[in-house]
Amino acid sequence: MDEMVGFEDDLDGDTLREECGVFGIFGHPDAAAITALGLHALQHRGQEAAGIVTFDGRRFHSERRLGLVGDTFSDPALIKQLAGDSAIGHVRYSTTGETILRNVQPLFAEIEGGGFAIGHNGNLTNGLTLRRQLVTEGAICQSTTDTEVMLHLVARSKRNRFVDRFVEGLRQLEGAYALVGLTNKKLIGARDPAGIRPLVLGMLDGHPILASETCALDIIGARYVRDVENGEVIVVSEDGVESLKPFPPMPPRPCIFEFIYFARPDSVVGGRSVYQVRKGFGRELARETAVEADVVVPVPDSGVPAAIGYAQQSGIPYELGIIRNHYVGRTFIQPTQTIREMGVRLKHSANRAVVAGKRIVLVDDSLVRGTTSVKIVQMMRDAGAREVHFRIASPPITNPDYYGIDTPERDKLLAANHDLEGMRSYIGADTLAFLSVEGLYRAMGVEARDPVRPQFTDHCFTGDYPTALTDRDGETPPPRQLSLLAEAS
Repeated sequence: MDEMVGFEDDLDGDTLREECGVFGIFGHPDAAAITALGLHALQHRGQEAAGIVTFDGRRFHSERRLGLVGDTFSDPALIKQLAGDSAIGHVRYSTTGETILRNVQPLFAEIEGGGFAIGHNGNLTNGLTLRRQLVTEGAICQSTTDTEVMLHLVARSKRNRFVDRFVEGLRQLEGAYALVGLTNKKLIGARDPAGIRPLVLGMLDGHPILASETCALDIIGARYVRDVENGEVIVVSEDGVESLKPFPPMPPRPCIFEFIYFARPDSVVGGRSVYQVRKGFGRELARETAVEADVVVPVPDSGVPAAIGYAQQSGIPYELGIIRNHYVGRTFIQPTQTIREMGVRLKHSANRAVVAGKRIVLVDDSLVRGTTSVKIVQMMRDAGAREVHFRIASPPITNPDYYGIDTPERDKLLAANHDLEGMRSYIGADTLAFLSVEGLYRAMGVEARDPVRPQFTDHCFTGDYPTALTDRDGETPPPRQLSLLAEAS
């Protein structure tokens, strides 16, 4: 069993794993079916588990399963069981907590005033600290995910109105979150004060929708209304859509990796087309790291838009020198050393007709551990490439993430432990170059990075974390009352 785990890690560990995706709709007769479709569009954000909770006017219905959305929610009988005209859904990649059924969201609890379901994209940097305090005071936790902390905070609040209880819970959280919640009367959404994780508001035939990305609106034919602002709470009820601003105003710092990797290319995040931004990364990369070559080849699928931009800027022809197999699941083959060495070919194959005898510019979106890059470079050489020039459409990743991206520890990050020449030698490329932080910001349409108040959450490259890291640093947070905060909401 340990060998199989090692085999999967070898194939899949050299990438930034997706976070999670959330979706919610209020007042629509086909709420469960629409939520399932929305989760299909958000599947790229998490492939380990999916869940939907609905409310039918009298009771809540919940279905949570391990696996892909289509493995569960394509069953019409199951959708019919999820009765109700309001629903929230979640796709999961575990950033905290194991991949077991009790951690699958949305989580649900009966609290004073009725049921409450919640789904969370992001990661709390004080979740463990809060959890210890809650357990010390007698809380009983059913999962190992930090999302459950929010359920307890809301349940313990002494405020009269649910919205006030929800806000009181938010005030105690640190880190990144985009939340959707469902009560017997309301659909509720919230973004953390820095706006690290995305959340958008849409409308389908007059019915409000909350979703992680605009691609979830597109799949159901919904109209994009606007982004939920950083630090904003959206409350949807029969009275309409209400916006609350319970936090002191601060400049937003959305996660730059939404644009580099996580968001779907056809999404619009923060008013920017993800596809166009990624092409812009490629253009800047070509300006900064020009090299004589015959073809530009993307590492599919993540490197495709940047490679197009690189080719357009450099004038070097763009070619599909690597073909991706989209039908690879978990392998059943015994992981012998020979199979380990062949493993990358399960997902990628060289297009020899494009590669043989050519000087290749190989473009990818990011470089994490480098293990897959070694195999890709060798694949190009085995296919006859004369030169392989590796270009990365983002800066070197030198710091781990604590906001919902599953990055390795610092000692596993290639750029944190090697200089440029050391990385080039390890990968086996003729040359290696990265997009600079300044080039990254230029491609985002920002003239320069503000060193005091950066415009994006870019800590993976700069070490500049936008929030306190209470759990990591082991610091004792300021005294806080879990049941009632001193400040007014």
